[in-house]
Amino acid sequence: MTGGAQMDGFIRLLTETILRAGVRREAIFYDSALELPGYFRPTKKWDLLVVQDGALLVALETKSQIGPSFGNNFNNRTEEAMGSALDIWTAYREGVFGKHVRPWLGYLFLLEDCPKSQSPIRANEPHFAVLPEFKAASYQQRYELFCRKLVLERHYDAACLLTSRRDGGGGRADNTPSRQMISPLRTTSIP
Repeated sequence: MTGGAQMDGFIRLLTETILRAGVRREAIFYDSALELPGYFRPTKKWDLLVVQDGALLVALETKSQIGPSFGNNFNNRTEEAMGSALDIWTAYREGVFGKHVRPWLGYLFLLEDCPKSQSPIRANEPHFAVLPEFKAASYQQRYELFCRKLVLERHYDAACLLTSRRDGGGGRADNTPSRQMISPLRTTSIP
């Protein structure tokens, strides 16, 4: 989970799923031509795109994080995901992608499952109280809340948080909230 290609397996799996849904292979981009124009910046490189017949259909962002520095990275990852959503939706509103159907925007996050990511974290509250859901929440819980709120606020159409141990052992399958696809209408467990 430390190199640039750690999410490639997920991208390949999603590509196969998109192909089975009937999308032509030449409309799916995951190795190159991943830049999309933005509103606040010239371009942003996504991890998976579907562009068919001149229409942007899908844009997917994948990220991962391992310890030990969960704190600083959590803030960076959340700000990056929110900024990317704001940029692409504003560009869409301005007609940058043409007058096509609204694209589907997804976010997939893989987090190391370890004692440090599972342990409750104190929130600093020098002036105002944090929202109750953040009090004593672990980084796993914070990322889950983040994914849920990204969808609730319609910044992304779906968000998924997965956890995995560094030693290659399975993720916490008993912790179903961290292994769920979050969408505005339903929450479905990922097999």
